[in-house]
Amino acid sequence: MSRKYILAINPGSTSTKVALYNDQEKVFMNKIEHPSSEIDKYHNIIDQYDYRLNLILNWLREISISPASLRAVVGRGGMLRPMPAGTYLVTDVMIKDLKDNIGGEHASNLGGILAKGIANPEGIKSFIADPVSVDEIYDIARISGIPDIQRKSQLHALNIKAVSHRFSHENNKNLKDINLIVAHLGGGISVAPIEKGRIIDVNNANEMGPFSPERTGGVPVGDLVKMCYSGKYTFNEIKAKLKGKGGLVSYLGTNNAKEVEEKMNKGDEKVGLIFMAMAYQVAKEIGAMSTALYGKVDAIILTGGLAYSKTLTDKIHNMTKFIAPVVLYPGEDELEALNQGALRVLKGEEVEKIYENEVIIND
Repeated sequence: MSRKYILAINPGSTSTKVALYNDQEKVFMNKIEHPSSEIDKYHNIIDQYDYRLNLILNWLREISISPASLRAVVGRGGMLRPMPAGTYLVTDVMIKDLKDNIGGEHASNLGGILAKGIANPEGIKSFIADPVSVDEIYDIARISGIPDIQRKSQLHALNIKAVSHRFSHENNKNLKDINLIVAHLGGGISVAPIEKGRIIDVNNANEMGPFSPERTGGVPVGDLVKMCYSGKYTFNEIKAKLKGKGGLVSYLGTNNAKEVEEKMNKGDEKVGLIFMAMAYQVAKEIGAMSTALYGKVDAIILTGGLAYSKTLTDKIHNMTKFIAPVVLYPGEDELEALNQGALRVLKGEEVEKIYENEVIIND
């Protein structure tokens, strides 16, 4: 039996998305739901491994695909140690860090483990690509102003790198020859300057930069400190205000940008002000990141779910088009991005990276 398929796996908190590709073509796709009645049986996310593995293997049987026809398996990268972008072979050292929740506990930590679990019996390679822990920023970008606090690289790396490769391919350019600014606009917002393929800076979407549908972004520090010591809020309540209940949710009671835009278009001035303020802050962040590239920017890319909003992207476009042409790649397809990451290695366009050779391990 010929090995022609790549299996891509994206574990989420309540589902596991899977897709089967024949080169660039998506042949099958499925979203395997995990009801709380099943998930709640497991104390830790890692304990769900056998449960999710069996569901994936059952799905392959249902669509009459034998694991013997798989060419490679690629999983969503988890919360690992800081590492350069790229496609990584899943190794035992990586598996240990994923099981130990070295960067925190998250469903995506199962991605590499599931990939290896399916690939190993077949004697084929398993990969992850561009996990959230990608860190390529310059040291100068880490300085915060307080020695006790260092700026961190946390971003929507998978989609940001995917659309960067897409732009370079569509424009017949080598990614290592161009400079881009990519703004991922979703529940969180990441704005990253990419210098010849390297992400040299980024706002930490959980703590800095523009506010988003659910996150506050950067806020006046003095007033935040006063809130923390006012006695009105617990530690967890403050955390929720910053991530989960911040941004559009805090002002308008919803994280649904489409609903917000509809209200704005019907003449709700308050809603319009808040929605345009989000676009304004994104544009300002793009402007700031252009200085990290000394103004030498070949294109600005707007991507993620919010990039479907013409009102939002028009505002950002009008404020930033003096910097570089603005390109829209709305939405995100993580499974497609994973497949592309694996293909670049299998076709010899990139060299697979070895986790333990790229990260610092002191423990």
